[in-house]
Amino acid sequence: MKNKALYKRILNLVKPHGFMLLVSLLFGVANVVSQLYIPIFTGRAIDKMIGAGAVDFEGLFTVLRLFLLMLLINGLTSWIMTLINNRVTFTIVRDLRKRLFDKIHTLPVSYIDSHGHGDLLSRIIADVDRLSEGLLLGFSQLFVGLLTIAATLIFMFRINVWITFVVIALTPLSLFAASFISRKTFKYFKTQASLQGGLTSHINETVGALRLVKAFGSENLEIKAFGKKNDEFSAANLKALFFSSLTNPVTRFVNGMVYAFVAVFGALLAISGGITVGTLSAFLSYANQYTKPFNEISGVITEFQNALASSERIFEFLDAKDMADMDDPVNENMEFTGKIKIEDLAFSYDKTKKLLYDLNLDVKQGSHIAIVGPTGCGKTTFINLLMRFYEPDGGEILYDGVKSSTISKSVLRHNIGMVLQDTWLKNVSIADNIAYGHPEATREDVIRAAREAHAHSFISRLEKGYDTIVSPDGENLSAGQKQLICIARVMLKVPPVLILDEATSSIDTRTEIRINKAFKALMEGRTSFIVAHRLSTIRNSDLILVMRDGNIIEQGTHEELVGKRGFYYQLLNA
Repeated sequence: MKNKALYKRILNLVKPHGFMLLVSLLFGVANVVSQLYIPIFTGRAIDKMIGAGAVDFEGLFTVLRLFLLMLLINGLTSWIMTLINNRVTFTIVRDLRKRLFDKIHTLPVSYIDSHGHGDLLSRIIADVDRLSEGLLLGFSQLFVGLLTIAATLIFMFRINVWITFVVIALTPLSLFAASFISRKTFKYFKTQASLQGGLTSHINETVGALRLVKAFGSENLEIKAFGKKNDEFSAANLKALFFSSLTNPVTRFVNGMVYAFVAVFGALLAISGGITVGTLSAFLSYANQYTKPFNEISGVITEFQNALASSERIFEFLDAKDMADMDDPVNENMEFTGKIKIEDLAFSYDKTKKLLYDLNLDVKQGSHIAIVGPTGCGKTTFINLLMRFYEPDGGEILYDGVKSSTISKSVLRHNIGMVLQDTWLKNVSIADNIAYGHPEATREDVIRAAREAHAHSFISRLEKGYDTIVSPDGENLSAGQKQLICIARVMLKVPPVLILDEATSSIDTRTEIRINKAFKALMEGRTSFIVAHRLSTIRNSDLILVMRDGNIIEQGTHEELVGKRGFYYQLLNA
């Protein structure tokens, strides 16, 4: 039943291209018919020159002209059919990859966090490639193979019924072999596809952290871990290849049996005068043409099992639940003022363990809120809930009195600017990176934002200035320079709410002072949340929230919290 559902979904991918496939099928019919007429004309040519001095040259040349015409039709129809099939297949693959890439942007962050990035890449690239190979073989060989089998039987019945029955009697052997191999290969190809995703994920993870691996001297550890995964993949791959490789020898053995039976039985008929030598020649050609598609179809079925296993992973990804959003969001053009209220907020990643619970907070417009606490206390989780990267298990977050759950995510995030500790830059120019969230910005706006972020001076010193292309992973920039560009990106947006999650951790103290001055001017009258460990970053905040074990245990100004000599005071001394 599961495979039937997969077949149905694959057919739904093919359905929009039905007309082009019908045209391909018509050319396939012409291709098969022309192919089947070639042995007839070959046999007739043989009969025209069966004896010494008894060659019918006029008849022979007529047959040869028809023979060449069939060859021309066969070659032309084959070329057109291949062209159509390739176009349809690659169009399906293009559209499917686009759907998969679009899907990434609709999935909740929790899904991305819980799946290996390499596995996701494998589904979009390797699995789609395998599906395309299966579809292409299906269009190009399965259609023509089935047509060849049907048409060859018709031609053989017209020539001699008894020899045709011999051929048909041996056909179940090919069908049995194909069925057996098909059942075995699907299971192993499915395992192979899954293990390849894990292998890709491991490679992606290791390459991304290669400096860290080298710094800790963990090369041998990573090599062993990779070797284990690689061995598991190779074992599954060998099993899949073993059963799939049975296809060719088994079907060739059956083909040989059919050919031998036709040759012996046909020779006996020719000796008794039942058929001519030319007719026997044609029949032997038909025996080859009849059995050859079984060989090809068995190969197609084996390859299609691989494609089927990959399609299951593709559709599983497409069926993943999208992030929740409102169909009819309240105040779609809502502009925040920065007033935020949090009521009895609760959330945990593992629902058996508490993380955030009974969290209450009333933030006034324009307040500067610092969030401090030990690692794992819930600071970043709290930020994720503010941005609706995750949905709370209980309680509410209200922006200007409106529940965040009733506000479109795009509207909410348009009103919040965020700078993370981990920088992310695209492999485009610095100007395009700064304008990433504001693509209609002019060059003057970009330069203004860079000046405010104190990034203009180092950008100007680069050979191509703002047109400098950032290398993959930003390797041609220092960590501090990358973070300044990320800050400039937010400076350009000028949102009413700002979130800084260790945003100045990679910047030297002098630059940090200048950045904080820029932030202070930028956030005048705007609400900001600052997650930081440096005292210089948080001491001038309007309110400091001290978190521990998922809750706010202290709050107040720096002086008030120091005066209480509580947990905040202990953190400072630590």
